[in-house]
Amino acid sequence: VQLQASGGGLVQTGGSLRLSCAASGFRLSYYTIGWFRQAPGKEREGVSCITHSDGNTYYAESVKGRFTISRDSARNTMYLQMNSLKPEDTGVYYCAADPGTPLTHVDGNYYCHDTYDYWGQGTQVTVSS
Repeated sequence: VQLQASGGGLVQTGGSLRLSCAASGFRLSYYTIGWFRQAPGKEREGVSCITHSDGNTYYAESVKGRFTISRDSARNTMYLQMNSLKPEDTGVYYCAADPGTPLTHVDGNYYCHDTYDYWGQGTQVTVSS
């Protein structure tokens, strides 16, 4: 079982990047998939996820309207399209997969929880001001 993330890089404020994460050894379509990020000195946070049980998508409040998660079952690959990037989006981005539905309930909303079984190696995203 392996997840291979790619697509990170250096971009100016307002720019776009698309992260990819190719899976091998298992079918992504049977798993909840998610993207997480960790900035220097901060805890890892959930960016976006798709639950396999119902296909619902979830986003962190800070990225709603700017980021889009998707998956291509034929390519067994997941993506994170990131638009209107801000310096605070800088960090290492990780893809992850889980057979369950790791969500956390906060103030009436559901967010991606980082208790995933499988993780990619991370890709660096740097947004310059």
